[in-house]
Amino acid sequence: MLDKPASALRIRERLIESERLMEETGCYDGITELELRNQDPLKFETLHTKLRAYCVSAREMARRISASPGVREVGEMVVAIYTPEGDAIALSNGIMVHVHTMSRFIKWMIRNGYEENPQIRDGDIFANNDAFIGTVQVPDVMDVVPIFHSGKLVGWAGAVCHELEAGGITPGGDVALAQERFTEGLFVCAEKVGENDELRRDYVIRCERNLRMPIYWVLDEKAKVASCIDMRESVKALIDEIGLDYWMQVSKEFIEEGRRAQLARTRQLTVPGIYRGHTFYGHVTAGKPGYQPLGDPDWLYNMPIEMEITTDGKIIMDFEGTQPWGYHSMNCTPAGMDGGMFVTLTQHMNFEGLVNDGAWMATELKLPHGTWTNPDNEMVATATSWALLLPAYGVFQRLLSRSFIARGFVEEAFVGQVNSPMIEMGGQSQYGTLFGMAHFECAAAGSGALAIKDGLDTAYVGWNPESDMGNIEIWEQNMPMLYIGRSIVPNSGGAGKYRGGCSFLSTWLVSKTDHLRLVTSEHSSRVFDNGGLCGGYPAPTCQKHRAVRDTNIFELAEKGAPLAHHTGTNPYRSELEVRLEGQHVTMEGPYITAPHKTGDVFTHSYNGGGGYGDVLERDPLKTAWDVENGFLTREAAEGIFGIVLDEDGEGFPVANIEATKRHRAEMRAKRLARAKPVSEWMAKERERVKAADFAPEVKKMYASAIKLSARFTRDFSTFWDVDAQSTFGVE
Repeated sequence: MLDKPASALRIRERLIESERLMEETGCYDGITELELRNQDPLKFETLHTKLRAYCVSAREMARRISASPGVREVGEMVVAIYTPEGDAIALSNGIMVHVHTMSRFIKWMIRNGYEENPQIRDGDIFANNDAFIGTVQVPDVMDVVPIFHSGKLVGWAGAVCHELEAGGITPGGDVALAQERFTEGLFVCAEKVGENDELRRDYVIRCERNLRMPIYWVLDEKAKVASCIDMRESVKALIDEIGLDYWMQVSKEFIEEGRRAQLARTRQLTVPGIYRGHTFYGHVTAGKPGYQPLGDPDWLYNMPIEMEITTDGKIIMDFEGTQPWGYHSMNCTPAGMDGGMFVTLTQHMNFEGLVNDGAWMATELKLPHGTWTNPDNEMVATATSWALLLPAYGVFQRLLSRSFIARGFVEEAFVGQVNSPMIEMGGQSQYGTLFGMAHFECAAAGSGALAIKDGLDTAYVGWNPESDMGNIEIWEQNMPMLYIGRSIVPNSGGAGKYRGGCSFLSTWLVSKTDHLRLVTSEHSSRVFDNGGLCGGYPAPTCQKHRAVRDTNIFELAEKGAPLAHHTGTNPYRSELEVRLEGQHVTMEGPYITAPHKTGDVFTHSYNGGGGYGDVLERDPLKTAWDVENGFLTREAAEGIFGIVLDEDGEGFPVANIEATKRHRAEMRAKRLARAKPVSEWMAKERERVKAADFAPEVKKMYASAIKLSARFTRDFSTFWDVDAQSTFGVE
């Protein structure tokens, strides 16, 4: 086989050969010299920019076709162009996490003999949403079409949309109650769903009969197919212009250039070495309806992460010591972990737009078999895998930032992403029809702080850098709830010299329905799933849901009396309790309960990001502005930041600089009085570790990691000078 010229190899043989050349030479497809770029660099860069433009144009066209507010309003879509072997050459903006997951999908079909059966022909359409083949979760449905020129497969065009409804055990796409694969919803497992550029009628019927609101999925399929055809025809026209041989070579050189550029940028921006970070995730389900007793009701996930940067610029991420997979919806797959790495790189190191799979090839992920990152059971659920992905890659962002700072690129440091709790719903719509959907205003949470300024307020999530919460009026057209409030959550950003971005809270009135199921997911409870950097504080992640059933809101409105538009800043009595009569409910973690009906009120809040730097170095003038505009409370300004505020003649807060200096001096003195040598603190904590003096969830967390990982056991034992196995009762 290896004696054949590359042009004579079948696609599976060609994929194997390409991977062999990469292994032998260290260069993509064995390309040790960028010959075409060296011959005519202007032509080379012009063509690469053209391909990027094809992708961006196709995505924007498809967004106009889509019926889903998730795609139209929030931009939950990405498109890309691939080599025949399935490596991304160019991509659009959008949910770039799925560029490499689509690559896995294409390669899976090639490896499994699709060239022979069901065959890969011009005009075919293939779809997938199986995370173990190549995606992140069930609602991430991808379509790819082959690109043929002169009878030869010369590439692929692919598109992904996040669907608002997947037909799972609970309505929406991120199916919170899924504890096994069989409850996640409609699976399309690398299927040929269309021929001659048209979706098969039997596939459309299957969607119509297995989804609560198939219009989103079906019209998104048409939008994706349209974008793929558009890219396919653009590529074919480009090949007519530059020639087939040139295309086959230049497309590979684009990827090798991307690999080299990633290595060069890493060498430029970072310091080689080993960096370690840690975060946790808490999931509280005890006593909540619908969860089968398949495992512990309350889970605490331990995520130790080691990042190695080699002298040649390669980034290696190692998840050794994390927890095993579980009977819940938060497991991930290697495809999803790859996607998390790719979308992080595109935001922090390859943000000029000409990134491709070459950047991913300059990295390596070590995902221990049997953990939530790489389950050894393909029947596990992955419906809310972002719940663990986001905190994990938030650590990666902070590790990268440490290295940026060490090299002197302080302006590149970013505290990182946080979890983005999702609200989903279903039942009877305001139109009297069956419906189900996910609400994607969660795409506008608060970001972590930067080393030079505050984080973004209500304008960032890790999985979609465009971060748009969408228009209220559009969401109201698609759900039987009306907004009666959308407000900043004060103090929701982590404190620091530069604070994290704040989150927001929405308050809804259930309207024109007698049956509305509300379900939320991807909360972190009782622990911080994010962190600060260089002395900054983590952001709070334990937001609670508040609802009021059988309210008197219509009577209040008829009288013109004040209504509750948010929960307020009083931690002991919310505005809902002050303004509304009815059955008041406060719930931690996922919100899963009996259906709501017209007249009920419900609130849902999102997360802010961690802070950067010492809180006592924050600008008093900026803090006064934050208090005036609702991002901070007066109590936080004085108690956390040490900033004393007065009022001007119009009642607006102003910083008292002299009083602030005195107050901060007192706070620093108290810090010193409380301080103790690290050795003393370690000795005290070591006694606690020896006694396993931890909450039950913490004991289970460590025990499961120790049982699974010999290296984690050794490191834990060495660090604390204990026998980890006997301490936690692991045989």
